[in-house]
Amino acid sequence: MNTQNAWRSFKGTHWQNDVNVRDFIQNNYTPYDGDESFLKGPTERTNKLWAKVQELQKEERAKGGVLDCETEVVSGLTAYGPGYIDPSLKDLEQVVGLQTDKPLKRAFMPYGGIKMAEEAAETYGYHVNDKFHKIFTEYHKTHNQAVFDAYTPEMKAARHSHIITGLPDTYGRGRIVGDYRRVALYGIDYLIKEKKNDLANCGDGTMTDDIIRQREEIAEQIRALEGMKKMAEIYGFDISKPANNAKEAVQWLYFGYLAAIKTQNGAAMSVGRISTFLDI
Repeated sequence: MNTQNAWRSFKGTHWQNDVNVRDFIQNNYTPYDGDESFLKGPTERTNKLWAKVQELQKEERAKGGVLDCETEVVSGLTAYGPGYIDPSLKDLEQVVGLQTDKPLKRAFMPYGGIKMAEEAAETYGYHVNDKFHKIFTEYHKTHNQAVFDAYTPEMKAARHSHIITGLPDTYGRGRIVGDYRRVALYGIDYLIKEKKNDLANCGDGTMTDDIIRQREEIAEQIRALEGMKKMAEIYGFDISKPANNAKEAVQWLYFGYLAAIKTQNGAAMSVGRISTFLDI
């Protein structure tokens, strides 16, 4: 990997030989003890885009809380072409990427539970294509079904009688925080190389349940990283290599987060603590 330009003037060596964002930050951050006088107001470009977003938000409120809802496309890394706040103003967008193909359009995410996804759409007057009910009931197991398969009769009774609430069906996740800074610092190709190395060194040849599961998950991670690269290419960016400047660092990092919310419901997703990294 050619990192000479991307890693110019940065200090430290451990983070250059291993995926270690913390070591990179510890070696390169500079504490700031000044005031806010360095801050600038929004540019005309930002004001134009924000005005468009505010118009869409008004339309969303007028429609009862949902401006648009996907009913034909299952959300995924490359499920859509490039999306912009306003195609006529896309040259004003300095950092790009939408969860769907239109701003404020709700994604269709049935992997957590098809019934939950269908009911969410119906609540706002949308009907999911009937084919998906058959697919995600008969052919593809959802998270919700997997949870119910694991419940004991006592758990089901406690849930049904509302003695215990908040069990991990329907709301099929806790808060998920990924380290999206890695995309900007290392680029996708380096991360794939390290994951392939993990896969090659996973286990000692004895295929126990935990080793089989771990190897499967690492293989999924490699495919996800390859999908992220394809997703960025849709917008005309090559994130295979590290970011070369601050603007690319923001865009590369955001692509990492965008990939996460395209494949998981964004309600419980966090971009994490990124300010110090981006300052560097």
